Amino acid sequence: MMLSENFEAKLALGVGLLLIGFPWLVNWLEEPYLVSTASRIWIYALAALSLNLLLGYAGLVSFGHAAYMGVGAYVVGILAWHQYEETNFLGLPGTLEGLIAIPVSMIVSGIVALGIGALCLRTRGIYFIMITLAFAQMLFYFFVSLERYGGDDGLMMMDGRNKIPGLDLGEDQQMYWICLIVLGLATWFLRRLSLSRFGMVLQALRQNETRLTAIGVPPYPYMLVAFVVSGALAGLSGALLTNHMEFVSPDFLHWTRSGDLLIMVILGGIGTWTGPILGAIVFLLLEEFLPLLFHGMGLYLLSEHWRLVFGPALICIVLFAKGGLHALLFQKMKGVDDTFAN
Repeated sequence: MMLSENFEAKLALGVGLLLIGFPWLVNWLEEPYLVSTASRIWIYALAALSLNLLLGYAGLVSFGHAAYMGVGAYVVGILAWHQYEETNFLGLPGTLEGLIAIPVSMIVSGIVALGIGALCLRTRGIYFIMITLAFAQMLFYFFVSLERYGGDDGLMMMDGRNKIPGLDLGEDQQMYWICLIVLGLATWFLRRLSLSRFGMVLQALRQNETRLTAIGVPPYPYMLVAFVVSGALAGLSGALLTNHMEFVSPDFLHWTRSGDLLIMVILGGIGTWTGPILGAIVFLLLEEFLPLLFHGMGLYLLSEHWRLVFGPALICIVLFAKGGLHALLFQKMKGVDDTFAN
């Protein structure tokens, strides 16, 4: 039995109003830093959603997804650096215009995903996982080698965040709303995509690629398009992350960042559109507040080595919440809905 439409509509309305009013709420509570924390969560949720298109629908386990996030981040950072230096990049001037830099970051990330995907998708299983990891690490060391753009130290956005007409991204509240709106639009787009014929083919590929090939549907073009769309959306999350931090470094592309994204998707629920968002929220809140909690309790050793608790906690959630946090949460809400219905 699914949640009743009335209950689901009220729930969506309540959550939407809470998220929109969140900056005012935390300012009233005199905790304005939480606005920046929430913006970071929405950015990573977008990256996790983009990975979920591959993992949850096409059945492709990519261990190099942070590469496209990092490429998008560097596009924004490099364009901002050339704007500050008043120099050209590939014959074109740098820019801080968000309506230029952010779409360009998506396009470049999509092109990189196209090149990598064209090769990686000729493999399957463990070979696919390892070749995506290899390409990601190649890009990581490529950006480390770019001494002109900070090398291993990274690159600052000296003139601040991108400029968008009518908006001030330098103001944390407006940055929060931009990240939230982008996440909402991406969720709507990916959900529509998953319900389309294209999405049905992807799900069929995950279940039985051989059978799909036998009935005359070529898997490769569909998987490549999914790879490119996923890479472009990851590039969008990278562009937002650079604006949020006003900084970019090769760490954005490191394989551990790809591992974090995989954990967010698995933790939240593979193949769902609320799951990766829930996974990002729980993962990043634990990462943010566990050390502070241990420090406040006087457990100074654990506050320094908080991952000793963080890792087992994530494992327990995955083991005891079949289907991830999405299944656990909606099962509880179904019980609440049934109670009200009776």
